[in-house]
Amino acid sequence: MVALFSFTSCEKPEAPAETETESPASAEAPAADADWTELSLANFRNYKAEGVNEKWVEKDGVITLTEKGGGDIITKEQYGAFEMEFDYNISEGGNSGLMYHVLETEDKPWQTGPEMQIQDNAAGKDPQKAGWLYQLYPAEVDTTNPPGEWNTVRVVITPEKCEHYMNGAKYVEYVKGSEDWDAKVAASKFSKFPHFGKPTKGHINLQDHGNVVSFRNIRIKSLD
Repeated sequence: MVALFSFTSCEKPEAPAETETESPASAEAPAADADWTELSLANFRNYKAEGVNEKWVEKDGVITLTEKGGGDIITKEQYGAFEMEFDYNISEGGNSGLMYHVLETEDKPWQTGPEMQIQDNAAGKDPQKAGWLYQLYPAEVDTTNPPGEWNTVRVVITPEKCEHYMNGAKYVEYVKGSEDWDAKVAASKFSKFPHFGKPTKGHINLQDHGNVVSFRNIRIKSLD
């Protein structure tokens, strides 16, 4: 069944509660840089739609999915090689994700775009942990802060090498399309989707997994 989204404005619910302690790396917005583009909710739209569902709101520079049913949102622009930084604050037990190289050729964004997992690692039910490349490249460390605190992510995606960082710690490194990549995809659920991981340019996707999640300080730099 196709959900019908309302694109009218509404009163904005509060983002996930924050504790008094924040990650030092994310307490302030990063310094301005001409090579970087800052992204607000105006830079996104729903997957296979023109507008943004009202359950996604922006207040004081923070983009929040206030409840389930908002749908995934994608950047209006497409990116090939890029570096991206952002902070996220996940609700208790919550799950979300950041996908890249997403195309609107399939029913779901994850059928083309690889996903960096976002989750409450303590109370979340998914065995795939925050910062991992979903079902493909796990990390051996966990530097995440708990729900109510911000986590700072840096992702670098190039044809030569891809890297994920969480709160300054390197999590994973991989080469998209390599023999190792192909072997891992073949052994995963994504083997059923022939276009998964094939695009070399596409949209950035913020996932609605049914849980409250907030993002701030989103910025991206093209490396093409």
